[in-house]
Amino acid sequence: MSRRFSEEYSDDTTALLVSIMPHEHNAPEELTVGAANTYHSGIDKRLDVETDKVLSNEDIVSESSASDNTHKAKVPWWSYLWDYEPGRSKAEAHFVQRLDICVLTILSLGYFIKNLDQSNISNAFVSGMKEDLRMSGNQLNLIDVAWTSGYVVGQIPSQIILTKVRPSIWIPSCELVWTLLTFCLAAAQTSNQVVAIRFFVGLVESIFYPAAHMILGSWYKPSELAKRACIFHATSAAAAMFSGYLQAGVYKGLNGVHGLAGWKWLFIMDGVISAPIAIAGFWLIPDLPENSQAFYLDSDQIQLAQKRMADAGRAPRSRLGRSAWKRIFGRWHVYLLVVLYIISSTRYDVQSDFQQRPRRALSNLNSQGPSTSINPLSLWLKSKNYSVELVNIIPTTQYAMQLVTTVTFGLFSDLFRNRPIWMSVSTFAGMLCSIILAVWTVPDGLKWFAFETYRASVPYGPLAMSWANEICGADAEERTIVLGLMNALGYAFNAWLPYLTYPQVDSPKFTKGFTYSSVAFVAQFAITGLVWWMQRRENSRLVLHRLTV
Repeated sequence: MSRRFSEEYSDDTTALLVSIMPHEHNAPEELTVGAANTYHSGIDKRLDVETDKVLSNEDIVSESSASDNTHKAKVPWWSYLWDYEPGRSKAEAHFVQRLDICVLTILSLGYFIKNLDQSNISNAFVSGMKEDLRMSGNQLNLIDVAWTSGYVVGQIPSQIILTKVRPSIWIPSCELVWTLLTFCLAAAQTSNQVVAIRFFVGLVESIFYPAAHMILGSWYKPSELAKRACIFHATSAAAAMFSGYLQAGVYKGLNGVHGLAGWKWLFIMDGVISAPIAIAGFWLIPDLPENSQAFYLDSDQIQLAQKRMADAGRAPRSRLGRSAWKRIFGRWHVYLLVVLYIISSTRYDVQSDFQQRPRRALSNLNSQGPSTSINPLSLWLKSKNYSVELVNIIPTTQYAMQLVTTVTFGLFSDLFRNRPIWMSVSTFAGMLCSIILAVWTVPDGLKWFAFETYRASVPYGPLAMSWANEICGADAEERTIVLGLMNALGYAFNAWLPYLTYPQVDSPKFTKGFTYSSVAFVAQFAITGLVWWMQRRENSRLVLHRLTV
């Protein structure tokens, strides 16, 4: 193992272990005596191992260097891209491959259909639904608000339910409900019915994003997590691109078939795509290592999963009682991580779980007032007299940039075992582009660069979720609730703040909006650094405590 990997891996695993331990160093009150003893023995075991790493790191490095001089193992080229660990057994490698094929795939497909549904409502609106249901322009605002209200309201109750109900039951059940509601949209006769249905769609869709990150964090080690979280997240960009093509194909091929308008067929096809994915979730979502009954994992692999999470400092679930809430709100984790996510969520509507909010078609923007989902690139292209076709096609390149940068940043975050550094790189890219666009009086080529490269700020969201998974890893209830609060409050702020910062009347310059985003990126730098410092401070204190007892 190279010196770089030895030093960074040792430092990161030590930091990870210590950061996730409770401040009081006591087991949760709800644990049984036997479970509490296991909890403490696990802590002692991990502290012994990681403290030895801290004390003997220099010896390890020197021994590793000497060994490298005598016998250098050839490192495969893909080690810099995907899960290279020299000590990993074939059994563990095979186990992780099974997780990727089943868990990562079903979660990514679930996120795909969620974002497909969010994109299709605006496509349907401009493809005949507005006229057929006699909807005014501002009624799309009501549909947007109804969906957002349900989405914000549903997240925390859902995360609480996940501490008591198997994810393999709860998540697919909610997916089936929103699939049925999507079919109902095809039968809607009035705009009020659409508004009511969209509220309940938002309510059941709210469960998915934080729950998926909780599941990923329950099965993957720190060296594996970020790239999977980013691949999962990147499916939202694929859904955004696919939605437009689906609508074009459906409207051209099915409009008027069996007396149904094209926009009705769009919802029907959406439901047809979603239903088998939701049903497959009952078998492919593996629950958690401590209670998994997944058909594709044998008992040895489940025991391996439990050992992997114990070695990474991830605690199994216990009862979510009053003392658990005291633990959660008695630590700095929940406060700083929620603030971090709120800031990142309100910079501009391309972050985390927010970029796929119902989006108005460009042809109707001028008549519908301010939108929380305005795309400044589209409006700039329109002001430059590009054709409607190009105005709708060119911005899809932003999703391609988002997809590539999200996966790339996830890979490097795992490779270097460092979340905040790559979150800061993402922040810098967004800040640079915001400053360029705030100035505005720059060559068009520089504007193109800024609009496209801005999407490199998107990976901050899934990396932040991965980081929170690790910081809160020693308390399963804290991890579940904190992930839900991050997404819920981030979305709550994102629901109204862009109305103030990016009003459509400011298009195409959005001087106020891009100035705000520039300042927000500076604040994002600051909060990322503060969380990093607090984590390292907590690490140092716990290691020092262990060395002195």
